[in-house]
Amino acid sequence: MSQPLPRIAFLGIGLMGAPMTRNLLDAGYPMTLWNRTRSKADAFAPEAMVAESPAEAVRDADLVITMLENGDAVEQVLVGSGAMEILKPDSLLVDMSSVQPSLARRHGQLAETRGAAYLDAPVSGGTPGAAEARLSIMAGGDASVLERARPVLEVLGKVTHIGPVGSGQLAKLANQAIVGITIGAVSEALLLAAKGGADPAAVREALLGGFAGSRILELHGQRMIDRDFTPGAPSRIQLKDLRMILDEARAEELVLPLAQQAHNEYRSLIANGHADADHSGLLLELEHLNGVLLGGGYPGKES
Repeated sequence: MSQPLPRIAFLGIGLMGAPMTRNLLDAGYPMTLWNRTRSKADAFAPEAMVAESPAEAVRDADLVITMLENGDAVEQVLVGSGAMEILKPDSLLVDMSSVQPSLARRHGQLAETRGAAYLDAPVSGGTPGAAEARLSIMAGGDASVLERARPVLEVLGKVTHIGPVGSGQLAKLANQAIVGITIGAVSEALLLAAKGGADPAAVREALLGGFAGSRILELHGQRMIDRDFTPGAPSRIQLKDLRMILDEARAEELVLPLAQQAHNEYRSLIANGHADADHSGLLLELEHLNGVLLGGGYPGKES
């Protein structure tokens, strides 16, 4: 006789959490949802229970997933709201947000005091990866705990065990360093080519077949050419991740000049009013700095 599926509490029904919830519901998991803006959770009300508070959501959950904007939000939802104190013994808490490795370790210890297991399991792949169930999931925690969570996580994407608690967050920081720096490189490369008279769309197409080809060039390079900066991953989130990268580097007595430069550029982008633009919108800061648009013309005078 097959075992019943675990009840999942999902906290954070935003850009990433909503499609992840959709995939878990489609896989048949019973779910209780909570979101600060309740209407986002209510969209799933015919298929899932909607809780009034994080504590109510986790009370009867076998597995709790958090997908929140930053470490402060995770701390408030899990600890400030009292949800951590209500976790069932033998339940499993999986934080899929991007937070500081030190915070992941602290939350792992708090869960352990409740007799619950813990994984930090941040993701890469953005909203397309969430919708298509092909997220890259970077898991930190005991291998045996990961095996408990694996059937659920594999509904959402591909899972890689990185190491002990906190290691998943370190892998996510590595991912975001590459993403932020590479978006800057693609912006500069396309603007350089276009300013000299080349067709940036043709340059992108040519580079995709060579050593410079990447998912960033493929997806975000096209966004830059189309000037489509509707957020999949907002620039303010990229800045938050770059700030965490630099904090972690300082703690480890490392100097990361490329990450520092990318951080400074995103900080300027957001200061100029583009906090909610997609992180590929770093091109806008480069255009502002140079007084020229990728497609020709001048900033502020787009047709």
